[in-house]
Amino acid sequence: MSETFNGRVAITDVSGREAFIFDSQFAVLDLGALNNEGDLRLRGDDGQTKIQLDGGRQLLLMFNAAGAPTITLDGNSGDIQLNGADCAEDFDVIDPASVGPGSVLTIGAGGRLESCQKAYDRRVAGIVSGAGGYRPGVVLDSRPGQKRTPVALSGKAFCKVDASEEPVEVGDLLTTSARTGYAMKATDPQKAFGATLGKALQPLAQGTGLIPVLVALH
Repeated sequence: MSETFNGRVAITDVSGREAFIFDSQFAVLDLGALNNEGDLRLRGDDGQTKIQLDGGRQLLLMFNAAGAPTITLDGNSGDIQLNGADCAEDFDVIDPASVGPGSVLTIGAGGRLESCQKAYDRRVAGIVSGAGGYRPGVVLDSRPGQKRTPVALSGKAFCKVDASEEPVEVGDLLTTSARTGYAMKATDPQKAFGATLGKALQPLAQGTGLIPVLVALH
């Protein structure tokens, strides 16, 4: 049930308590004001649910094309759950068309990023987020209207890996390789200092492939 007064719109529960209030500046949501007799769904122009109050105690925010929750606010525990796998930050890339999800990037001219091109590069910046089954949970420094590239700085991300010379085992440290945009196993501890990008979460016996990595720049 909703009503309009003094330029505000209030959505109330069956008892008349204001649960969702809109005015010209902001919206206020009180999870406790909705009971368990149903839920509330707000849909976008595409017909998909964008915001859902489930049973009055859980708020789901759906911001992806699949319509799955990306942020969940639990009214019972107070937890905030992000369904993405990594914390990413948007960066300017020298040649955006040459990089894709899973690519390993290094710091280039003017602070812009580019695909890695040599082994044990201490300019390593991270892995382009969004490859495989993982998506970023948080994207920092996002600038609407600008085409930038999300780079995973922590968490889990799928990464392009080259195991042509050394097989990769679970737990191996990874560094940049001479194959453009690919990581490889770090076998030289001295060279690897300051040039590792994470640990392999799955093995890759030979050739090249896309494997999940626990991102940790060292």
